[in-house]
Amino acid sequence: MELYQGALDVKSIFNQWLDEEAASNYGAFVPFVGTIRSEGGIEALSFDIYEPIFESWFNTWVEKAEELGAKVKMAHAIGDVPVHSSSYISAVFSPKRRVALELIDKFVEDFKANAPIWKYDVINGKRIYAEDRSTPMDGSGLLMKKNGEQ
Repeated sequence: MELYQGALDVKSIFNQWLDEEAASNYGAFVPFVGTIRSEGGIEALSFDIYEPIFESWFNTWVEKAEELGAKVKMAHAIGDVPVHSSSYISAVFSPKRRVALELIDKFVEDFKANAPIWKYDVINGKRIYAEDRSTPMDGSGLLMKKNGEQ
């Protein structure tokens, strides 16, 4: 799991991951890149991450991948990410393509539903909680509340 301030350098991160796994003998490398869309007048999205829970969530996926003989990697942005740039990258390396294809799908869907990341629209330089694009986490209690609401 890698966290970066601002937009992700997709090519650099992919090259790093490919170099790290060059001798691994994996037959499949399936990446996913999340890009900020221009919608609703936003100039960027901004992200806050609760790192202890995020790391725990990711480590669970590392273990799931290892059970299948695969490896999962992920990078995410913290702070502002302008439209048309990347805030999220993940990839699965696996001996077999079917494992990689199925695992990346499950990983990305679970990430969307359960990763402790809060999104904000950036409009005219101001951060506005993006409630319509945020997924509440089950059992998050006070973490689910925004702006100190009760």
